[in-house]
Order: sequence, then structure tokens, then C-alpha cells
Amino acid sequence: MTHPPHETIIDAHLHVWDPSRGVYPWLGPHLAPIDRAMALPEVTPALADHGVGAAVLVQSADDDFDTELMLETARADRRIVGVVGYVPLHQPSVAADRLARLRDDPLFVGVRNLIHERDDPAWILRPDVDAGLGMLEEAGVPFDFVAAGPAALGTAAEVARRHPGLHLVLDHLGAPPLRTGLDHAEQWSQHLEFLAGCPRVYAKLSGLYLGDDPTGEALRRLGSHLRTALRLFGSERLMYGGDWPICLLHESYGRTLGLVRQVLPDLDPAAWRDVLAGTATRVYGIDPGRVKATGS
Repeated sequence: MTHPPHETIIDAHLHVWDPSRGVYPWLGPHLAPIDRAMALPEVTPALADHGVGAAVLVQSADDDFDTELMLETARADRRIVGVVGYVPLHQPSVAADRLARLRDDPLFVGVRNLIHERDDPAWILRPDVDAGLGMLEEAGVPFDFVAAGPAALGTAAEVARRHPGLHLVLDHLGAPPLRTGLDHAEQWSQHLEFLAGCPRVYAKLSGLYLGDDPTGEALRRLGSHLRTALRLFGSERLMYGGDWPICLLHESYGRTLGLVRQVLPDLDPAAWRDVLAGTATRVYGIDPGRVKATGS
């Protein structure tokens, strides 16, 4: 069994938020443990405990205030090596102006919209939004795609088909089914196989929660899904993400990292470097010097 090399690990999917700065429509009392401001100092001890020396912040609200909060956090802490922010893709002219300003900041590395919170599951395929994606494609700016299940992963496949030059990052591995039936698993695998055939599609090993698993069935399914992803994408198109603080609704920080190490025990050192830092660095265009500085 090989182990990851002792180099800086990048968590490619971390959140911060502050309800005093603006509205997070999805946040509320039903998420009591995290229904408050969640700031970077709360997670930094856990990052250190698990050998994570750098992180990419990912948007939590479809609003500029959220992006500004992340950029402020990044400027104040050198462990943050990139910010995936928001631009209104459904308003291409507004998005173009906002994107131009964001690209002047070396910490800005990508765009995300909360498409999984939209009432219309095909919102991302609308002509106006499609034009926004075309703008990202032309600019070479990665787009994080949140898929809430196999059907949404099919929508991601359509986005990749329409925009072959877009760097598309699948958050949470496209939500592989860990407890649903075989049909869902086959649908997920088929969509993932198509997406893996698109050379500019990447996937995050994040948001993979087993929950109560007394029989170990969810763990077995997760292992199968991760091995499928590795076979289809190769290590050079996979990256680790801890999904803090969402992870606190399910488990303590670091459980996902431990699972990845557990179910992919035979990766060689070069492959571990891809999953734990290299892929995120390449896809998001992160300054390697900034990553190196986090460990100094």
C-alpha cells in the first residue's frame, strides 16, 4: 500500500459564509449547526491536523457579496490559493463586465452558480445561460458544475457537448448514488463515462457522505464509484475537496480524505500528487509559488 507524498495538500472545495453580509436562500434553521457565519479560523486546526496546507474557496451564494467575502478571506490568509466566485451567467453582458474585473485578481480561479438550487433543472441549458457559459469557454475560465444526482449529471453531459472547450469541474463527483438502486448507479456511470470522454472535464472527490452504514454497503459502493472515476478520468483529472462546513452536517472534517486514501490504496506517488494538489493547481491555474509558500 502506497501513501500520499509529504507535500502540500490542496483542499479544492471549501466554503466560508456570513449571513450578516447578504442572503443565502438555502441556509436556515433546518441546518442549525452551520446556520451562522462560518469563517476560516474555525477549520484551520482541522486542516493542519490532516496535512492540508492550502485550499480553494468555492461560492455559496449567487451574489457578488459572497465572492467579495471569499476574496477578502483569501487576501488575509495565504492558505487560500484560489477563489471560485459568482458571475450571473443568465445576464451575459453583466457577467462579462464582472468577469473582466474578477480576472484582474490573481486569486480568482473559476466560476460557479448554484444551479442545483434552481426550480428549473434545465436552467443551465437556457440560451442566455448558454451564452454565459460560452463566455467562460472563450476566456478559459473553469466552471464548477453542481450535479444533485444522475439526471443532473446528464445535464452536465449536455453542457460538455455544447462547450467542448469549457473546463468543467464536476463538484462532488456528480453525486454518485450510495444508497439508491442499481438503475441509478448505471445511469450515473453512463453519464460519467461520457463526461470522462471530454478531455476538459474534471471531477472533485468531495461531498461523499456514507451516513449510518452498519453493513458497510455504502462504503463498498463508494469504493466502486471512486475506482470507476479513477479508471475513466485518471488521477490527472481528479482532485480532493473537503466540503467544509457542509461536511459537518454529516461528519467531522477529514473523513472524505480518509475514505479516498482507504479505497484507493494502490495509487503511486505521482497519482497521489495529482489528486491531492496537482490537478487543482493545473485546472484552476493556481500559482505554484503560492502553494509552496503555504508550507513555508
